[in-house]
Amino acid sequence: MPIDRRRFLKGAGTLIALPTLPSLGWSRFAAAAAAPARPKRMIFLAMGWGVTHETWYPDQKQTGTDWTMTDGLKPLERHKQDITIVQNCYHKFSSDAHSASTFWLTGANKFGVAGKSFSNTVSVDQVAAEEFGKETRFPLLSTSALHAEGGHGAQASWNRQGKPVANLDSPVAVFHKLFSDEKTPLEVRQRDLARQKSVLDTLLEDANDAKRGLGRDDLDKLGEYFESIRDIEVRLAKEEQWLTVPKAKPADPIAEPAKGVSGKDEIRVMYDLMVAAFQADATRVFTYRQPVDSLLRSIGVNLAGHNMSHYDMGPRKEGSQARDRANSELVAHLIDRLKAVKEPDGSSLFDHTSVVYGSNVRAQHYMDNCPTLLTGRGAGIKLGHNIVMNDPKTPLCNVWLTLLNGVGVKAESFGDSTGVIEELVA
Repeated sequence: MPIDRRRFLKGAGTLIALPTLPSLGWSRFAAAAAAPARPKRMIFLAMGWGVTHETWYPDQKQTGTDWTMTDGLKPLERHKQDITIVQNCYHKFSSDAHSASTFWLTGANKFGVAGKSFSNTVSVDQVAAEEFGKETRFPLLSTSALHAEGGHGAQASWNRQGKPVANLDSPVAVFHKLFSDEKTPLEVRQRDLARQKSVLDTLLEDANDAKRGLGRDDLDKLGEYFESIRDIEVRLAKEEQWLTVPKAKPADPIAEPAKGVSGKDEIRVMYDLMVAAFQADATRVFTYRQPVDSLLRSIGVNLAGHNMSHYDMGPRKEGSQARDRANSELVAHLIDRLKAVKEPDGSSLFDHTSVVYGSNVRAQHYMDNCPTLLTGRGAGIKLGHNIVMNDPKTPLCNVWLTLLNGVGVKAESFGDSTGVIEELVA
């Protein structure tokens, strides 16, 4: 009687594992199982003066996945299954369209602090950066081209004290921040850092001495001062942490942008820099307040962004529509780039990145139904949808809260949020 080989091995208590067979793809599965989870990233793109609302928004009757691409979104046709439009969201405290991006990522009440004509709160990108930035050289890169254009409300990123986060104003500045080698000798940088820390220590001592005998209002102001000092301390500690670590380079080399690049070319280069930054894991959160005036000039529209936004049926509306198509073409390019860059586990940057493209202004001075386009699989949201909220006054901060939770940042609320948008969660 022939011996059953399988029964013999089992009876002998012997376990013999099959060798790894490449043809079965087991090595790929083993590598995937051993690979650590890929980091999440977030991109916030502020468009400024809104959109052409008649030709940008999908029909509100066409909800879910059965919706028709509009003229303003047409260049994104090839990515239709990977973008979602959320309609009927707004910031209830927004009343000044000239503030542009100032409150887009915060939803704050400009007059929320008694006795002050302006106040703001922390922006959603900063909340994400506080979590993701623990692992990277730069917690957040905030950029804006509008300083050169004299634009209003160019600042989109705000810290916990409602103060503006430092902006970089050109692709060249971003490139050197991310990838240029430090030319100042290490010992000089170490001395400079030590000197700054010493100055902070002295300031804190003086501030503590000044607390004695102060009234409540003065103590409140001094408290803000202490918070500012603590912010600087955190920044200096971060610099010290990375002082001796060389800057990482992206896997795909990127050349230094040409000086003076502007308009459509500037936006495209900035998008490429975002992808390069994520490749090098230099930062995981990127915010960009895009240019408007220079974009219009670069596509042959001889109008100022503000004047164009007050369009009628003539050249202003045609310029507004051309602006929408150009922006959609650029966002399509960004999606192409995110999909093309592969991670070590075989996934793509697109799979781990959440991208927001929008404004707190619909068009002209209308501040309801804020244009909101979402893409990227990083936040676990439904893509390919036209989501129309039943309540036309749904807080835009509900979108921010949904994205924060989706990328793994634990938050019970944000701004004036009333909860996550369940219709958005995949």
